[in-house]
Amino acid sequence: MAAQNSTPRLLRARAPLRVSFAGGGTDVDPYPAEEGGLVLSATINRYAYGTLRPREDRQIGIQSLDLDTVASIALEEARPDGDRLDLIKAAIQKVAADSENGFDLFLHSAAPPGSGLGSSSAVVVALVGLLARHMDMPLTDHETARLAYTVEREDLGLKGGAQDQYAAAFGGFNFIEFGAEEVVVNPLAVDHETIAELEYNLLLCFTGGTRVSDHIIDDQTGRYRSQESGTIDGLRMQKELAVEMKDSLLQGNLSEFGRQLDRAWEHKKKMSPKISNDHIDELYDEAKRNGAIGGKVTGAGGGGYMLLYCRYDSKHEVKSALAALGAEAVDFQFDHIGLTTWSHLDG
Repeated sequence: MAAQNSTPRLLRARAPLRVSFAGGGTDVDPYPAEEGGLVLSATINRYAYGTLRPREDRQIGIQSLDLDTVASIALEEARPDGDRLDLIKAAIQKVAADSENGFDLFLHSAAPPGSGLGSSSAVVVALVGLLARHMDMPLTDHETARLAYTVEREDLGLKGGAQDQYAAAFGGFNFIEFGAEEVVVNPLAVDHETIAELEYNLLLCFTGGTRVSDHIIDDQTGRYRSQESGTIDGLRMQKELAVEMKDSLLQGNLSEFGRQLDRAWEHKKKMSPKISNDHIDELYDEAKRNGAIGGKVTGAGGGGYMLLYCRYDSKHEVKSALAALGAEAVDFQFDHIGLTTWSHLDG
């Protein structure tokens, strides 16, 4: 049923970004279909946001702060045509092509594309949730994540895995299983004291640059298809560590969790030589010299954010050491809700 635009209310959506602890890469085709993927991740208090304002004509206004782009198109023309707004237009085509009238969209996120925090997928999840609300289309978290995945990976052919869409839709700590036809999200009941201790000891460090992950994913996938032993071993160890780290979280064994982060990073680097670089290695080595127990780059690699688990009494020293190298490390908290939509009076 098409949406009715007689209400003066704005629609809002918010989807959290995520940090991936282990398993990243095992959610990228063809690995899930052939060996099954496992990812352990959690969402954080950094978000992708969207606002939709109904219009009385057939135009769609788009303002994306992340893309630094403003555009206006007819509703009938909201289909991908090779420009920077293809992701937005593909989501409109998938969810809101039958809208009675147009609307204005305002989109932004707390981290730019290529940050390693799943921001691009979180924007799509927020947009799907926003458009579904506009169309009075009730969606489960699974349906929202699957629609976002379809828009990104199938309709537009953008390279990447499936963990980000499911993390943003569900929120919280999740152990996610990826198969040929099915994704199973297992929410983890991590004790609130364990979460508080994690937040007390973790740092999120911006390495100083974002990256386009396509070439890293292409390289990793090519090496997997060629059955290169380092890539195969790295992917399989990501799955093993995802299970081990899940157990450490549920048992509250966080010193071991920190050491497992270090192992996850060492094995992740084996999946492709493009995952790390001299700058990232320098930052990580300096963090460990100053009290970090372990850590890893939070996305495909090559740049973006690094997650670090520190001794509580040296966390400030890690911050200072990284600042001296031009990298900012900050505290953060975890998000436990996932995609949220709501309405608000316009004016």
